Amino acid sequence: MELKQQQPAMNVDEQIENLKRLGLVINDEEYAKRILGDISYFRLIKAYGLGLKKKNDCFDGITTFEQIVELYLFNANFRQLLFSRIEQIEVNLRCRLANYFSCKYGVLGYDTPSNFVNPDYHNEFLLDIQNEIDRNSRAPFVKNFHNNYVDGRIPFYALVELFSFGTLSKFYKNMKPADKKEIAKSYGVGYTYLESWMEHIAFVRNICAHYGRLYNVNLVKTPMLYKQYNQAGISNIRVFATILCMKHLLPDDEHWAEFVDTIVKYLEKYPHVDIRLMGFPDNWKEYL
Repeated sequence: MELKQQQPAMNVDEQIENLKRLGLVINDEEYAKRILGDISYFRLIKAYGLGLKKKNDCFDGITTFEQIVELYLFNANFRQLLFSRIEQIEVNLRCRLANYFSCKYGVLGYDTPSNFVNPDYHNEFLLDIQNEIDRNSRAPFVKNFHNNYVDGRIPFYALVELFSFGTLSKFYKNMKPADKKEIAKSYGVGYTYLESWMEHIAFVRNICAHYGRLYNVNLVKTPMLYKQYNQAGISNIRVFATILCMKHLLPDDEHWAEFVDTIVKYLEKYPHVDIRLMGFPDNWKEYL
């Protein structure tokens, strides 16, 4: 396969002329200039123009610049909405995992390889966590345990606050099956599902944190779904699967209905959004 040459950079005026040559309708060039001065051509057009034209082809002469901006704005709002619920799940998981593990194995039990399935995996975890401790060495609670407790070691109920969601997921993955079951039982799910969902949601959380795209994208890290979802044809590579997992981890959330209502409002506000490109079935509200 012949490799492509890098394309030369274009200033904003050249970007607009290029879009017009590609058949994108630009009704207000001053507006387009302002947008392309704030949001890069690559982030906006290359990402949200997907599906609006064929690969290496032109737009249809009907699609407008404003439609692409609309998809971008929807994604930004939707991403922030998801992020707030993921934060709630993450804080809750930290709490349940820390309470259970500290009570069963002691507040320093995370240091003991026999408390876990894979000693090598555990050793990697200790190295990762030491890096986090060093990085947060000026945090008041880290300094407190270093200066005022034997060996300066940090108890697990405090240490878990330094975990990223990814580290939390890896820690759970290396716990003994019986321990995983106890944590999962508090959510009313099987531990294989919880393990999969934690890993997946941690992946989506990082997309949210880095202002990534959830609209019209296949998610690389996919979750296990219940059989009824698979039988209904719900794909696990799109973000609707993420929302289903989140729902099971927020079973008593009094704000869940508000969350669903907000999704509805965003879909009404941004009418060019195609929910199928996020894996939403036509009757999606029945599942939530």
